[in-house]
Amino acid sequence: MARRSWVVNASPLIFLDHINALFLLKELADEVVVPFSVHKEVLAGASKGPGSIPLKLPDWLSLQEDLPLLPEIAGWDLGAGESQVLAHAVLSRREAVMDDLQGRRCARALGVPTTGTLGVILRAKRAGLIRAARPPVEELLNKGLYLSRDLVEQALAEIGE
Repeated sequence: MARRSWVVNASPLIFLDHINALFLLKELADEVVVPFSVHKEVLAGASKGPGSIPLKLPDWLSLQEDLPLLPEIAGWDLGAGESQVLAHAVLSRREAVMDDLQGRRCARALGVPTTGTLGVILRAKRAGLIRAARPPVEELLNKGLYLSRDLVEQALAEIGE
């Protein structure tokens, strides 16, 4: 299995934590980077109620300072977290793990490879880290991750489910 270096946005961190699958990031990548702006967003979400991600992120996540934004990123007017994920991805040649559609469009324009929460689950299934992808994907949908049913069914069909 090819190993990766990922920079992760808040949504995948929060949703994977909600289904007790945050460990998949560690299993699928050699390095998992979280920019300070993303950490701040995660902490803000943690203060909004029970069931949110713990205030202390796991030690294996590499918390890194925010970087100056390239004009090519700033011009997209993304949120602070998405912008920092892309800044780190561009400058250190990492893959961006994000769900935000506009952020993914910006990444594509910049030539930054991306995956999202669904992609992490699919990769975990392909790597043999989970037996089936459908149960965690359904759980993600129940926890509020928005994915179209067509996209979910197509993705699951691609891995034989």
